[in-house]
Amino acid sequence: YWGFGKATQPMLPSIGIPTTAGTGSEAQSFALISRATDHRKMACGDLKARFHTVILDPLLLATLPKPVAAVTVMDAFSHAVESFVSTKRTAFSQMFAKEAFRFIDEHAEYFLNSPSQITAASAMLMGAHLAGMSIENSMLGAAHALANPLTATYGITHGTAVGIMLPHVVRFNASEVAPLYGELILHSSVKSDAVTYLTNRIHQLQEWGDLPGSLNQCNVPETDLPVLAKLAAEQWTGRFNPRSVDEQTLLDLYRQAW
Repeated sequence: YWGFGKATQPMLPSIGIPTTAGTGSEAQSFALISRATDHRKMACGDLKARFHTVILDPLLLATLPKPVAAVTVMDAFSHAVESFVSTKRTAFSQMFAKEAFRFIDEHAEYFLNSPSQITAASAMLMGAHLAGMSIENSMLGAAHALANPLTATYGITHGTAVGIMLPHVVRFNASEVAPLYGELILHSSVKSDAVTYLTNRIHQLQEWGDLPGSLNQCNVPETDLPVLAKLAAEQWTGRFNPRSVDEQTLLDLYRQAW
């Protein structure tokens, strides 16, 4: 089933009830399966796999451990940012991504400090869900292509890995989509440019969640970076990055993140 549209029979009716505010999987038609041999993520997608009903209950987040909350918040944040500028973006997907980003950006700090607070938890669930809807109607980008080999090779939590790579990808993409990043942060009253705002916010999320900010902090050997770049170049999400990437470009981004 690796790929899209390979289901031959209808699936059983299903109800999606997320217990974290992160992946937004309940809004998507893809399942990610980690291959046992090399831990590579296999995306299996089919419209038949969509949930028939979704329940977003903030009470389910009340006892979420902070380390889990931190990495899932970072994941949702990255989904909103990357899907908003993806080459597959549409006005429809951007509408979801922009509102998702607003929910996450305005409530992340409060939620990480107090996940049992209903208003913050509700906002984060909604943000993650809308970001998932944006992905379903667009795609992700290079930050996810770079993150997946880190998780497969070293077991670095996905949210941690994508958070380390995202600031460098945002700066890399700025020459192509800086105005779009500006649209994404219109809800804020900041006077800094959008790229600075986004990269600063990512570092704040890492600080609030006690997450590492570099590959060096995760004990990734610098000598492994070329191998990682080769693996990242095979990831399909990189094909939808707004600025074209190749193995050398991805290696440069890993080096910046090291």
